[in-house]
Amino acid sequence: MMDQLIGDPAITEAMRRIRDEGDLAELVARAAWTVIAEPGDAVAGTLIAELGAVEALEHALARRAGGVPATTVDADGLSARRALADARKRWQPRADPHAVRAAVLGAHDVGATLLIPGDEQWPTSLDDLGVNAPSGLWIRGRRASLVAAPRVAIVGARASSGYGEHVAAELAGDLAATGAVIVSGGAYGIDGAAHRAALGVGGATIAFLAGGVDRPYPAGHQHLLRQIVDDGAVVSELPCGAAPTKWRFLARNRLIAALAHATVVVEAGWRSGSLNTAGHAAALGRPLGAVPGPVTSASSAGCHRLLREYDAHCVTSAAEVRELWGVLPAPVERGDLIDPERIRLLDAMSSRSRVSETELARRAGLSPDRVRTLLGLLDLEGEVLRDDRGWRRTSAPGG
Repeated sequence: MMDQLIGDPAITEAMRRIRDEGDLAELVARAAWTVIAEPGDAVAGTLIAELGAVEALEHALARRAGGVPATTVDADGLSARRALADARKRWQPRADPHAVRAAVLGAHDVGATLLIPGDEQWPTSLDDLGVNAPSGLWIRGRRASLVAAPRVAIVGARASSGYGEHVAAELAGDLAATGAVIVSGGAYGIDGAAHRAALGVGGATIAFLAGGVDRPYPAGHQHLLRQIVDDGAVVSELPCGAAPTKWRFLARNRLIAALAHATVVVEAGWRSGSLNTAGHAAALGRPLGAVPGPVTSASSAGCHRLLREYDAHCVTSAAEVRELWGVLPAPVERGDLIDPERIRLLDAMSSRSRVSETELARRAGLSPDRVRTLLGLLDLEGEVLRDDRGWRRTSAPGG
């Protein structure tokens, strides 16, 4: 595949336009990895770490699994050969030079660039994710903001209250005015309040997206994200054209937690996605803060849960957030309560139209065997239905 990619003048010319320095083969290979593998793919991360991006790509798409690095095992401890065989089934449906070309050309069209490990402005804090670290980052805006210090993540509920947005804006504005870079996810609610406050005081802010940087999401934040491009950075590990999905929102949360020197959850429900970001911060040993709220408010239940169960520090002011940077809690062990592959599969399905197993494997980035196993379990649980036209969900997402 590398011969096809490097031999494609459209790809090489566009890559040179978005990156005027760096090894061309390495850049193209890492761009290809962002297309082929889902965020956080541990087998891909291990191959790249062991072999380098170029050789890993050739190895990943070979027909035989010989010469697999000894450390290439999956989370269940299967053999390297079995892990790679399963991974290849996930990657093959996306191993299309046309898709890589579209990603690179799409980046060129919107003025994005590709940042890779080893670059001067690569945030080395992301390397703490180990084999789950991104193979590259697509960026619109100021690359230097990713390595400016200090960086603080301010996250919280989309369905936030006036109290939550007020506190988020106060914290973000004060911190950004004194030189901190505000990191968040570009969503409605707390994320948006934090980004706007940082921009309002002339500070820098970074938004991590769950889709391509050419697809502003949510749609109502198109203007905000354009402002962030001007005064900070909009970042994604997914290529241009990639759609945001529920699984990808959860995956991008690890990047927010890893990039920041500290994470503060302002407002969150009991099962809020912000707790996922907080969990990553705790697992990485990053300082974690939570803003308390009324004990009667469901919007603050998640923050109170962090204070009780995650040993988060109570935060009520920007000064207390600054204190977090001197606090280094020990990493905590936490079980993964939600199967991420189950989320990816359900997210690839619709309650209205039927989808074949082959198409589900392509959409979810899973092997056909894994898709069949998950479908069987979901069928038993009543989450999906099958007929002669394919599979569908029994209820709409979020229903």
